[in-house]
Amino acid sequence: MKILVTGTDGFIGFQTANKFMTNGNEVVGIDSINNYYDKKLKYGRLKAAGITADTEYNVPCPSTKYENYIFIKLNLADKENIKQLFSQYRFDIVCHLAAQAGVRYSLQNPYPYIESNIEGFLTVLEGCRHNKVGHFVFASSSSVYGLNKKMPFATDQNIDHPVSLYAATKKSNELMAHSYSHLYGLPVTGLRFFTVYGPWGRPDMALFLFTKAMLEGKPISVFNNGNMERDFTYIDDIVEGVVRVAHRTPRSDPAWQAAEPVPSSSSAPYKLYNIGNGRPVKLMDFIAALEKALGKQAEKNMLPLQPGDVPVTWADTDPLERDIGYKPNTDIFTGVKAFVDWYCNYYQIK
Repeated sequence: MKILVTGTDGFIGFQTANKFMTNGNEVVGIDSINNYYDKKLKYGRLKAAGITADTEYNVPCPSTKYENYIFIKLNLADKENIKQLFSQYRFDIVCHLAAQAGVRYSLQNPYPYIESNIEGFLTVLEGCRHNKVGHFVFASSSSVYGLNKKMPFATDQNIDHPVSLYAATKKSNELMAHSYSHLYGLPVTGLRFFTVYGPWGRPDMALFLFTKAMLEGKPISVFNNGNMERDFTYIDDIVEGVVRVAHRTPRSDPAWQAAEPVPSSSSAPYKLYNIGNGRPVKLMDFIAALEKALGKQAEKNMLPLQPGDVPVTWADTDPLERDIGYKPNTDIFTGVKAFVDWYCNYYQIK
């Protein structure tokens, strides 16, 4: 199949594109390669996928590693070139993983979230609409659950109380995607990711920050005095879920009732799933797994809860297991060790 993956110099997009390619699909990857974090890591991911030529704007770069992969540097909000991209390639599936990420960054710099996560999302939806894309799969986030306290977080719960602009843009994406599914019959699946970690991860995420600090002999910042729990989900489990979902086109739910609407399905071909381990892990246990992998103790700087953060996340993954036949299962000791091995190899630390 011909698949567009957005965000392919990013953590999840890079590895998802690789998975699609190794499964024999033809993939076009796009990304703006912005300055949100170190571009060297982004170019490192591109190089690992065989993109070794200079990435000029809107110029296709064939991979030297995968004969079925082309990367194009593009901004999601570039309406004309995105329109031309869809018209030229006629994608069967669009896997939209690009976004301005980061809960905390959205508190200091909100405007990129509107440009990328709202305007860019609309541009991709329009491309799908006008080119008869067979399935639009997009990344949402566990952050949409906001002030919810009912555990585990389930896709049939109300999500009207986000606690960050990032979360608000992700909820907006779900609403925008449903409107296009309803109006134009576009098959849509939204995936709420829960605290993704693993090799090639983002430098602004806890595992990366903790590992870097510990190897440099510096203290780590432990928020909410360590009283946090996260449904940590290993990157390979996320990617496997994305790929399986992408090949299962949603249909309208004949049991859906407008009088008692369930948010996770619709009379339109629309579906929402959580992708998480379904087992929240205490932050201090996660740190212990990292200490074991590194063979050293962390000096901990205990701090209060940060604005935009929630104390606990926990995914109800029963619908994913029921409909797709898949459940993530990588434990934190395996996942954290894999990250540490990658980190030490990538940064040449002995």
